[in-house]
Amino acid sequence: MSGFTGTARLVRLALRRDRVVLPAWILGMAGFLAATTAMFDESYATHPELLEPDTRIVVENPGMRVLGLVTGASVGGYTLHRDALTLAVLAAMMSVLAVIRHTRQAEELGRQEMLAAGVVGRYASLSAAVVVALATNVVLALMLGLAMAVSGQVVAGSLAGGASIALVGVVFTGVAAVTSQLACTTRGATGLAGAGLGVSFMFAALGNMMGAVDSAALRVTSAWPSWLSPIGWGQQMRPFADNSWWPLALAVIVAASLCGLSVVLIDRRDVGRGMWPERRGAAHASLPLRSPIGLVWRLQRGAMLGWAIGMLGFGLIFGALSDRIEGLEGAATDWYSAFGGDVDLLGAYWASMMQVAGMAVAVYGVTLMLRLRHDETQGTLESVLGTAVSRLRWLGAYAVNGLVGATLLMLVFGVAMAITAGQVLGGTGSLVRDIVGAALIQLPAIGVLGAAVVTVVMVLPRWSVGLSWLLVVFCVFVGPMFGPSLELPSWLLDLSPFTHVPNSPAVAITSGPLLGLGVTCVLLGAAGTLMLRQRNLTLPA
Repeated sequence: MSGFTGTARLVRLALRRDRVVLPAWILGMAGFLAATTAMFDESYATHPELLEPDTRIVVENPGMRVLGLVTGASVGGYTLHRDALTLAVLAAMMSVLAVIRHTRQAEELGRQEMLAAGVVGRYASLSAAVVVALATNVVLALMLGLAMAVSGQVVAGSLAGGASIALVGVVFTGVAAVTSQLACTTRGATGLAGAGLGVSFMFAALGNMMGAVDSAALRVTSAWPSWLSPIGWGQQMRPFADNSWWPLALAVIVAASLCGLSVVLIDRRDVGRGMWPERRGAAHASLPLRSPIGLVWRLQRGAMLGWAIGMLGFGLIFGALSDRIEGLEGAATDWYSAFGGDVDLLGAYWASMMQVAGMAVAVYGVTLMLRLRHDETQGTLESVLGTAVSRLRWLGAYAVNGLVGATLLMLVFGVAMAITAGQVLGGTGSLVRDIVGAALIQLPAIGVLGAAVVTVVMVLPRWSVGLSWLLVVFCVFVGPMFGPSLELPSWLLDLSPFTHVPNSPAVAITSGPLLGLGVTCVLLGAAGTLMLRQRNLTLPA
């Protein structure tokens, strides 16, 4: 019997288990891309003279190049600039979750031990997970290409666009195969892969922002950091312009190398263990661990540190680019008008970056609140409630940690951005006050999203994870970063809490919207608390 014996059977088992989840990922992403492509196609069919100026705005604006590249004036290229980054992140997470679900999670829950008792080789589970994830990305590439083609775009460019997104999923299939061998828990493996995704985004964004613009202002030549990122490789395919396919070969080579490394690592560890051993805890709990708040903080401090490092890096980079924004002229400044740029261009740039940071920190808050569901289903909550801890204290511990964590992350980002902006512009003291204030006013919107997730977990626990992430995507895309460009109606834009955050420091801070967000947060939190008190908990048998 070889190490791969039983792989085909486990592939069928994995497809059976994921028969709803994976099609939902694919159809959701393809449907979103088809809808936005059709919308932009209709918009520029009515006003074709706006396509080239809008493309120049994106190319000349370092802040907008964070989202990706656009090469030449085309509806397909402009649409991918708006959508590709989000779709690439979703493709990566789809791949990571699929691989870890059938490898590390199977070991953690004891499922792998049961499978190994049959005629199954040592590498079969890992191989099956990788095969399923890679096949899913192939289907995703075809479906995304079809979505753009049926919306009126060139077939060659559409297929290249789909491949440029699936490329990221292919690479992170290999990343997840490695992290599932390194970490001894599902959460740890997912966190490591997520950290890799964050670093990948940072390199791609930095390379694009540092890139050189051609004389026609229709093309950006990215700087070297983009070539350190799978997201950057996908963008360098330049769909609807160059349609370069060779970065796909680079992704396949890297993914194959990572999968090979994972096979080597699996031989060097025991089933149920990771390459990085668990540390022994102290014989006696420290004082903070004697309360629910301290316990939640202890469980989240690793993730919190990773997020803080990421926010620090992004803050330093975005602040250092402030002098480039100060020199923008003409059409390149138009995007900032929605943030008050007609009056204060730099303030509008800082306001837009704070919106990005606020949405990112909201993702951290959502991951923390979803731990409520994890504690319930994995049995952790049963042990906690077996002590003198009530349900409300348990929920309150997560709420306090969410508020403190979000505040710290926004402070780290704001201070870092103010320091580097002060170095290139001067006047660091005043900038710290203005930019940190702009960072902290994002907290009510972050709180609304976190409270909404708590309510979803308590009302619809079985579907809470999927619905919570769907809520995050909705709030981001109907919010101020994408909603106005998509020409969405005002009532739909108002459904995102980020729409109501004042665009400080470009415009003055008004208390009305912040109070409204605060009241909404309290009401949603109260609804979740009420449901927690009334429903039965789903505890493991």
